[in-house]
Amino acid sequence: MTAWNPRAIQGLILDMDGVLWRGGQPLGPLPEWFARMRALGLRWVFVTNNATRSPRAYVERLRGLGVPAREEQIINSAMAAAALLKTRWPQAEARVLTLGEGGLDEVLSQAGFSITHEPPADVVVAALDRQCTYEKLARAARAVHQGAWLVGTNPDRTYPVPEGLAPGAGALLAALEAATDAQATIAGKPEPWPFRLALQRLGLPPERVLAVGDRLETDILGAQRLGIPTALVLSGVTTREQALAWEPPPNWMGEDLGRLLAYLEMVCRGPRALAPDAGDGGEGGP
Repeated sequence: MTAWNPRAIQGLILDMDGVLWRGGQPLGPLPEWFARMRALGLRWVFVTNNATRSPRAYVERLRGLGVPAREEQIINSAMAAAALLKTRWPQAEARVLTLGEGGLDEVLSQAGFSITHEPPADVVVAALDRQCTYEKLARAARAVHQGAWLVGTNPDRTYPVPEGLAPGAGALLAALEAATDAQATIAGKPEPWPFRLALQRLGLPPERVLAVGDRLETDILGAQRLGIPTALVLSGVTTREQALAWEPPPNWMGEDLGRLLAYLEMVCRGPRALAPDAGDGGEGGP
């Protein structure tokens, strides 16, 4: 388990699906929760593996739910994919075939890449596409067969909706991998790209940040790899039984974000101006 001191936490990396909402339904009194974060003196960024919306669209959605947000606080897996592609094409001199929705194209275009939906291409970036057709998959597969690098925005096989779990980007990516015998390179969680972007935006070292998510194999694993303390909420896809079997365990586990804030309020016993106490670390609970 990553060592942590709850009193030293100054920033939160917040997942959205399964933490703030499930499908279109808020998972709690979001304006109240964010007012409590502000009272604790916390800063936050939103980090999601969902590439279907642009940062601008996420800001609009958050503000519509009464949550204060700015575009620079939004990091999604499309942005992580852009950062990954820039390691190979620093000047964005690549032709990118996308399998995804409008938010993916918008982010990659803003990063300077040339977007196409027909092969040939230098790279195929695959994300969740709720209007995916056989022909879209076939075009992406042809590009990979012709030599394009296959990149997945994220490996999430499912995502939470009010009715249960729906197929995620990882399900489409699995079809592409099966059709091409290619192993996709992942850009989003649990890979380091989105977490590094989040730490840069927060301007904080890993030990002063708490990553909050609902999925063990992405939110929790990715943060653990970088030494970021973790909090697992059970309001999304992970069950308590799955969480108890996870090694190393998250630093904190509870029902939802509201319970986490209650824990931090109890530990801090007042304003965040309290000096960090190295003897007050340890594992929290619901």
